[in-house]
Amino acid sequence: MSCNSSVNLSFSFLMFLFADGAVAEIEKKIIEAFEVFDHECNKTVDVREIGSIVRSLGCFPTEAELHELLAKVEEEEPTGHIHLEKFLPVMTKVVLDRRYRPIPEDVLLHAFEALDEHKCGYITKEELVKYLTKEGEPFTQEEMEDMLSTALDPETNSVHYRDYISMMIVDET
Repeated sequence: MSCNSSVNLSFSFLMFLFADGAVAEIEKKIIEAFEVFDHECNKTVDVREIGSIVRSLGCFPTEAELHELLAKVEEEEPTGHIHLEKFLPVMTKVVLDRRYRPIPEDVLLHAFEALDEHKCGYITKEELVKYLTKEGEPFTQEEMEDMLSTALDPETNSVHYRDYISMMIVDET
């Protein structure tokens, strides 16, 4: 075996280990998200929780796409519950394929503007915490702290949402 062959083999082996490690990390995140909603601790969740799990993993399918995903993970005779063993490989592929891209910038802006009652371009920390922990699907304390650590302007104690949206948007062109 030549030196170049062993280098190529080593590189290929390292890439395999890296990919395997990346998949393992994705699977770990999926399992952790699933377990949050596994109230019976039996590796199943209520079918109605799948949308929340998928969104917690950074995927934002439409309702139609969510129904397609559910069709792939439901039992042949629907029980109202989804089993981790069926969900994990399907969701791993979704994450690896980067499907269900995030919400577009204009939609995020519209949502923040709807919360900005005074139309001043920012939302105070108190208002944001109230909206995101008391209404709709509430943020956890950890989610709220993570968001505020990035979004909050420490000088004004508010979120200038246009700036925050600009930070969140990734140009994929």
